[in-house]
Amino acid sequence: MRRKARLAITLVLAVFSAACAARQPGELIQPGFNVFSKEQDVQIGQEAAQQIRGQVDVVETRQLQDYISQLGQRLAARPEADDYPYSFTLINDPSINAFALPGGPIFVHSGLVEAADNEAQVAGVLAHEISHVALRHATNQASKANLIQLPAILAGAAIGDGSLLAQLGQLGLGLGVNSILLKYSRDAETQADALGARLMAGAGYDPLQMARFFQKLEEEGGSRSLEFLSSHPNPGNRVRAVEAEVGTFPQREYQAGTGRFPQMKQMVAQLPQPQRPQQQQTAAAVSPPSPPTGNFRRLETNALAIDYPNGWQVFGDRGSAVVTIAPREGLVRTASGGTAIGYGAVLSYYYPSSGRIDLRRSTQELIAQLGSINPNLRVNGNARALRIDGSPALLTPLSGASPYGGPEANFLLTVARPQGLFYVVFVGPRSHLPQLEGIFNQMLQSVRFRG
Repeated sequence: MRRKARLAITLVLAVFSAACAARQPGELIQPGFNVFSKEQDVQIGQEAAQQIRGQVDVVETRQLQDYISQLGQRLAARPEADDYPYSFTLINDPSINAFALPGGPIFVHSGLVEAADNEAQVAGVLAHEISHVALRHATNQASKANLIQLPAILAGAAIGDGSLLAQLGQLGLGLGVNSILLKYSRDAETQADALGARLMAGAGYDPLQMARFFQKLEEEGGSRSLEFLSSHPNPGNRVRAVEAEVGTFPQREYQAGTGRFPQMKQMVAQLPQPQRPQQQQTAAAVSPPSPPTGNFRRLETNALAIDYPNGWQVFGDRGSAVVTIAPREGLVRTASGGTAIGYGAVLSYYYPSSGRIDLRRSTQELIAQLGSINPNLRVNGNARALRIDGSPALLTPLSGASPYGGPEANFLLTVARPQGLFYVVFVGPRSHLPQLEGIFNQMLQSVRFRG
């Protein structure tokens, strides 16, 4: 097992090193590291699309839906788009946004069509989103964060949840899958620009119109485009980078266009006020379990050993440190069908993007990543230095929102280890903190590493 763990770490570090290598314009772009299969991409995307369609105001005008679909399918027919079951749906929403789900579903807000100057700019956004699908950026990001997400996946599987999307649901810290899947890095944006430009050129559209539209959104700003810009960060020198990419293409005239854009834009402007999407209902009210009393048990894995309360269960692979330890009632089903860990502990490893372990810096990077995914997460005091089984460690108090309702108290233990940054997130309602502090302290003091 130790040999397998080292192999996995070497693979992750190799992926990060490869990602840092500068790509030259015109070079082939390949999907990055991914622990999901392409079939799983499709499954996740279809499950998520079904949920989204029930939560948004889908445009009912057939002409507009056909227009967006035909435009998208023309781009998706290019071989670079790969063979995914692409679909294109127009949403009645005045904000300027579009997003792609893994495996092919793409959604476009009506406000984006209204903001575009021409059909090529709409095609550019669609080509950009298709590129995110083809390059598997969503599940690539989830794969690189898999050691944060994996405990929730395993916990969801343990309670018999057959939905892959639901298994990717939430940790007790609220690490929602949508945030992981729909917020891209600047490197991913650069790749999607480059491949999107190639898709556009192949379909006969001027690829520079894509970069010019994104630049327009940057310059105009405003609340309508904020959502798009927050999930599609400008990688810098966007127009120049696309120009360099286009410079490697064979020279040609870009004359594609259906001639229908002015009419479609006018129809979008005449759409009725969007219906308010149904507010997501909260999960049925549940009460947290009583604080544990009595004896502790010993969990032995190939990576470590730890004590935990006798009434709690171990969810996940006992052959590694990637486990969730919680009472059965500590796993709360959310309204979205996911699983939140509201009471217990999550054990895992985090691998900094630099590949180097510096306890304080790596801990800050981990907290920043958690915070970028869950805006409700807050550091709630100073980190305390300690030693766990002879290794330097930090214990950082955090706060969040409990799936049981009310505030949540969390403690993040991070330990610098040769394999990576080992961490434990202790989770519980703040109202139970006086009883849980002693339990959490006994658990962290019992940790013994192997190897």
